[in-house]
Amino acid sequence: MNTPAHDAGLLEWFRRGLALSPDGTALKAAGRGHTYRELDLAARTLAGTLLARSPGARRVGVLAHRGERAYAGFLAGLYAGAAVVPLNPGYPAERTRAMIEAAGVSVLLVDEAGEDCLPALGDALDGVTVVGRQLGEPLERPVPVRSEDPAYIMFTSGSTGVPKGVPVSHGNVSHYLRSVHDHFDFGADDVFSQTFNLTFDLAVFDMFVAWGCGASLVVVPPGAYTRLPAFLDRHRISVWFSAPSVVPLLRRARALTAGAMPTLRYSLFCGEALLREDAASWQSAAGRSAVYNLYGPTELTISCTLHRWDPATSPALCVNDVVPIGRAHPGLRLHLHREGGEAAGTGELCVSGAQMVAGYLNPADDEGRFLHHGGERWYRTGDLVRTLPDGQLAYLGRLDHQVNINGVRTELREIDHALRRCTGVDEAVTLVADGALRAYVTGAGVDPASLRGELGRILPRDLIPLRIERLAAFPLNANGKIDRPALTRAATGEQPVAG
Repeated sequence: MNTPAHDAGLLEWFRRGLALSPDGTALKAAGRGHTYRELDLAARTLAGTLLARSPGARRVGVLAHRGERAYAGFLAGLYAGAAVVPLNPGYPAERTRAMIEAAGVSVLLVDEAGEDCLPALGDALDGVTVVGRQLGEPLERPVPVRSEDPAYIMFTSGSTGVPKGVPVSHGNVSHYLRSVHDHFDFGADDVFSQTFNLTFDLAVFDMFVAWGCGASLVVVPPGAYTRLPAFLDRHRISVWFSAPSVVPLLRRARALTAGAMPTLRYSLFCGEALLREDAASWQSAAGRSAVYNLYGPTELTISCTLHRWDPATSPALCVNDVVPIGRAHPGLRLHLHREGGEAAGTGELCVSGAQMVAGYLNPADDEGRFLHHGGERWYRTGDLVRTLPDGQLAYLGRLDHQVNINGVRTELREIDHALRRCTGVDEAVTLVADGALRAYVTGAGVDPASLRGELGRILPRDLIPLRIERLAAFPLNANGKIDRPALTRAATGEQPVAG
């Protein structure tokens, strides 16, 4: 397909959809549809307003729930030639304050929920122009940008608890979108799901991959998951993208019956490890769909590898029940970094290429995250991987999830795998709390007391969790991932866990 030039700004992917389908539906949110022409006018009106009130604005925050204001606000920041800083009204005020201050936000676009947050933000709004209901004249044309200019700034959790800002350039994201459009045959007739909050960079995939081909984007409300097959059918969704944690949820609701999701052409998962059983269950329910496992941190622009699930061959490639993360996207180079004499073909995944960001918003955060090797700069993912016989990569786990218990070194994911082999266990998460192994499991009829006996036939005694607790469901964070910090707080007695 014809795509915007490699050095074009992120906005051009939306403007391509506007040219292809001006009266087509660009967005469905909160029960209302918005055409490309309508969404474009709303975005240009916000852009004109913010530039009239804050000429030359370089960082535009969008504090809004997933409705027209949030999506038009994202586009408005791009129209204004600024970097967009997505913010979530549901986040604690302290976190939002830190993000506004770290990013140097000078204009804040808000919806009603965002307005309600303003009093708690206090002096973080000093010198910040807030754009709410009073609007001016639309901007006629976009403010030009350079390839190296940041298109958006996402915040990831830092090891110190302070969010780390990741500026993703127009060049980074345009290269990524070109690779995606070259790989898949998306078209104007497709309907994409939007399951992610805009503070999660996977939402950028949904928006600009859909808009880049003139397709529709449908926001999936939280209440839809209990009746997801009916929701997909009603909206004729053909491209699904979510974190894998949705699969066990649907399995518990008995919604993954064979052929339950016939409208899907593509099913994409990213954000955490995709398990073999989950991929197989989804494939059965979406028999016409190609199921893909995507992998990549924010610092490498949305995703950097992918694997297509094949029911005939993929199960044999799974390690610890985890689906392979596959091969690198075009234009990226992979290096497995080894320290301490790991076996050949296994190491920390490091990536370089057009999708790697130049660095963090705060240069001090770069320390330890980038590697100089072979005359090149690489991003260190912190993930341990293994090269499979066919050249694809298997995900082994986080380096910081490796533990040494009484001299026995193991991956926490290996204990998770052993737990899932036990009677009745659906999901399992093992962690270290107060120097001891603790585990949480889900599954109807699971007897935590008997699990230790079963594990004794699989694992060395030192690797059997001291305590195993059953939950009805795992807590999820705002990005739809299993909330491991919440489980850790529960294990250390700081607060009870809510499934």
